[in-house]
Amino acid sequence: MRLAARVKQVPASVTLAIAAKAKAMKADGIAVCNFSAGEPDFDTPDSIKEAAKLALDRGKTRYGPAAGEPELRKALANKLQRDNNLNYQAENIIVTNGGKHSLFNLMMATIEAGDEVIIPAPYWLSYPEMVKLAGGTPIIVPTEASNGYKITPDQLRQAINPKTQLFILNSPSNPTGAVYSPSEIRALAKVVVETNVTVVSDEIYEKILYDGAEHLSIGAVSPEAFDRAIISNGFAKSYSMTGWRLGYIAAPVELIQAMSKVQGHSTSNVCTFAQFGAIAALEGSQDPVQKMLDAFTQRRTVMFEGVNAIEGLSCPKPGGAFYLFIDISKFGLTSIEFCSRLLDSQQVAAIPGIAFGDDRCIRLSYATDMDSIQRGLERLRTFVASY
Repeated sequence: MRLAARVKQVPASVTLAIAAKAKAMKADGIAVCNFSAGEPDFDTPDSIKEAAKLALDRGKTRYGPAAGEPELRKALANKLQRDNNLNYQAENIIVTNGGKHSLFNLMMATIEAGDEVIIPAPYWLSYPEMVKLAGGTPIIVPTEASNGYKITPDQLRQAINPKTQLFILNSPSNPTGAVYSPSEIRALAKVVVETNVTVVSDEIYEKILYDGAEHLSIGAVSPEAFDRAIISNGFAKSYSMTGWRLGYIAAPVELIQAMSKVQGHSTSNVCTFAQFGAIAALEGSQDPVQKMLDAFTQRRTVMFEGVNAIEGLSCPKPGGAFYLFIDISKFGLTSIEFCSRLLDSQQVAAIPGIAFGDDRCIRLSYATDMDSIQRGLERLRTFVASY
């Protein structure tokens, strides 16, 4: 059978492949320290699960509107107004099968052959592949650790041209944990407005912040920036709801209607009763979020200090999310070689930086228990000492 060319140009997800290998090793009885997947190790808060159970009891098991349950869309609009100073209404929001699905639908609704999408590197590995699948061209703009892995206004301005359709901004960032300060967001917004480019702001880690870091959504900078902003978010990271597959996009009504067409002919509505769990997440106590953040804060300290104490390894301190992006360039190995040997010899699973656009680094996730972090750091130290 002939495969479409668009599929052939897209590689399989490296993160999922390594996570799967690590899980298979664990299933075989091997004690793996798994730092690969970006998945909180906490259970979904009870109040959210109870809301979904109640929805089941109330018969919320039928097809629903493709764009999402009206109650959830309204709750999301309230959340965006309350937490982010973004004046969206329910009609400006579509609920999707996870944050990844929201971005995929967006690409399908906006990108055509010849369109370019600006993506700062390191980037979440699916951004460029989604652009390719939609027929567009990803324009990768490298950033450096010395600048906190953040794109500068000058870099953004230089990358924009008449073919530019979108600029993707991710703060807090996967894989680096970088958080753009309010002043940095305002400076980027100025370029967005002056060049009349559309910015997609992926804010799925917005609640996972450290050391007083502040999240400012680029659409809240000014009315002009708001008109050019698309907000992508979801429930997986902040509420430990990875398996629930609940994401959303907030955007102008015309775009939401176009995305609803795409979704209506692909997945249709998101799991109906799960959406009522999402409402409880938004409207209920946020104490579980704070408890998870407290744990992540402690883990970040241990892992950051432990990694930087190993000779030959270095990384900037993340301001958000739950990742370290570690420079391994002193060892003369590609990131795939480094991660493969680390997993095979020390049973430590990490993600090669090449998946994120930087072969000089690897990504470690500290969304795991403290015992695994401490054991993994010792194994990493042993591995590095062998070189």
